[in-house]
Amino acid sequence: MKNSHISSLVFFYLLLVSVSSNLIQESCNKAAKLDPQTIKLDFCVSNFEGNPKAKSATTVSDLVEVSIEAAITNATSIGSIISKLLENKSLESFERDGLKNCSWLYSLAGTCLQGAGEAFKAKNYATAGVDIVASIEAPMNCEDQFKKKKGSVSPLTKENNIFFLLTDISRVFMTIAQKG
Repeated sequence: MKNSHISSLVFFYLLLVSVSSNLIQESCNKAAKLDPQTIKLDFCVSNFEGNPKAKSATTVSDLVEVSIEAAITNATSIGSIISKLLENKSLESFERDGLKNCSWLYSLAGTCLQGAGEAFKAKNYATAGVDIVASIEAPMNCEDQFKKKKGSVSPLTKENNIFFLLTDISRVFMTIAQKG
């Protein structure tokens, strides 16, 4: 009797993992088709299959919330990277100013994403969309900080690209969730 309960639990767990894996795959596939210029299927799937909250998602709306949380975490991480870069005493004032501006942009993006998450949960999709789009501006504006000086290269290009992708996935997932 005990073994049958364990077998049933294992079966239901595997079924749940299979359903969530299919949800991630299907949602990322739809996102990549809706925005093929930006969203790459492999990046999307790998980003969510490694996330325990995404694995337990049962709807695209759940994935919207998970993707917003992932983007907030990423913005916070970028803020920490910027703080470490600013510890370098040999930075030129141009680089230091650019990094400080990027820090402010990512702080603002995190705030916008928090607002987007709250608005989405309240089914205020217009506000959620505006907040997500506002956060997408952070990596582009951060990169622009370093393009102002000829020959200057942003030390955050990789991080900016990843954040852009994460926030764009949130935007597209929200579109998919709204369509039902």
